[in-house]
Amino acid sequence: MPATEPGPLVETGLDRLVREGCAAIKGRRVGLITNHSAVNRRLDHAIDLLLAHPDIRLTALFGPEHGVRGSAQAGEEVGSEVDGQTGLPAHSLYGDTYRPTPEMLRDVECLVYDIQNYGVRYETYASTLLHCLRAAAEARLPFVVLDRPNPLNGVAVQGNMLESGWESFVGAFRSPVRHGLTVGEHAGMMNAELALGLDLTVIPMRGWRRAMWYDQTGSPWMPLSPNMPTLTTLILYPGTCLLEGTNLSEGRGTTIPFEVVGAPWLRAEALLRRLRAANLPGVGFRSTAFVPVFSKHAGHVCQGVQMHILDRDRLDAPALGVHLLAALREIHPVEFAWRPPGKESDHYPVDLLAGGSRLREELDGSLEADQIVVSWNPDLRSFQNARKAYLLYE
Repeated sequence: MPATEPGPLVETGLDRLVREGCAAIKGRRVGLITNHSAVNRRLDHAIDLLLAHPDIRLTALFGPEHGVRGSAQAGEEVGSEVDGQTGLPAHSLYGDTYRPTPEMLRDVECLVYDIQNYGVRYETYASTLLHCLRAAAEARLPFVVLDRPNPLNGVAVQGNMLESGWESFVGAFRSPVRHGLTVGEHAGMMNAELALGLDLTVIPMRGWRRAMWYDQTGSPWMPLSPNMPTLTTLILYPGTCLLEGTNLSEGRGTTIPFEVVGAPWLRAEALLRRLRAANLPGVGFRSTAFVPVFSKHAGHVCQGVQMHILDRDRLDAPALGVHLLAALREIHPVEFAWRPPGKESDHYPVDLLAGGSRLREELDGSLEADQIVVSWNPDLRSFQNARKAYLLYE
C-alpha cells in the first residue's frame, strides 16, 4: 500500500460536541454507547470528557463486542459490570442481550453513540448501533451519534447485498459489504429506511471528505478490536473475513490476521499460481507459512498465501474473497470444507457473513468467481442511488 500524506486534521463529532459546550446533551442524564476507540484529537476518551463536563450527568456505559474497554476477544461474551476506571455501570450489549433493556435505561434521558466503526457490513459494532436505535425509539429517548470517518473512505461501494430475511448480528442492515457510509450516515439511513421514528441527532465531522482513507484524516490509528490491529488489516477484511466460514485459517492467532490464509494441508504454490493468474487489481500475493497461537489450526504450521496491498484504490476486497474461495475449492475439493452450523444458528457461518446462501451455493455449483462478482452490479447501483439521500459530506 503506497504511503500517504495525512491531510488536515479531521474534527470528529466528539471534538465538535466538546468544543461547542456539549449543547446537544446539556442538562441530561446520558447513557454512552462506546468502546476504546472513542477518543478526541488529543486521545482523550469520551467517557472522561463527558464526566468532566459540569452540565452533564453520565449515568451509564454500554459496551459492544469486546467490551467498553475493548479487551475481550472476538465472540467472547461480555458480562455487565462496574467500570473499574469510573465506577459507572458498564452494561454489556454482547452477552445476555444485544440491546439496552428498560432496566438499563432507567436512569438515562439520552443515548449517545461514539464508536469508530469498520465501514463493513459484517461488523458487530454496526449491529449494536441498529439495536440501540431500535431500543431508543421504543423508549422514546433522543439518540445522538457523534460522527466518525468511514476508515475505508466514503466513495467505494463493493460486495454483494445482504438478502432479505438473512439479517443477523453479523449483518443487521441490508447493505453491500462496503457501504461507504460514516457512522452518522449509517444511523440516518437505518432510521429512515426502517421507519424507526427516532429522535436522531448526528453531530457531524468537520473537514472530512468522502475520498479520505483513515490515514488521511490526521488522526492516529488505533486497533479497532483485538484482531483489527492495522488499517491494512481492515482494507483486506471485507474479503478475507469470508474465510472465517471455512476450515482454513484466516490468520487469527497471528500478528497479521486477515492478511494471510492457510492450512496444514494447503498446496500454497498452486493457490499462488491461481490467484496471480486472476490478475486482480491492487493486490499481490506471495506464498508463506505461519503458526496460529489460537483459533483454527492453533500450534500447527499452516502453508499459505499472504495478500499485499499494491493500490488500495483499485482493490475490490469482496471480489478477492470470492476468488480465494473459488480457488481453494478447485485446488482442494476434498480437504476444503465450509464450517458447519453451530449451536447458536442453523445457518452455515459463511452464509451469515455473505448475507444469504447464494454465494455458497454458487461456489458449490462451480460458478466462476468473475461471474459471481459481476452479478452484484445491479444491487450495488440500487444501493448507491438509495444512499444519496443520507450522505452528509462531499
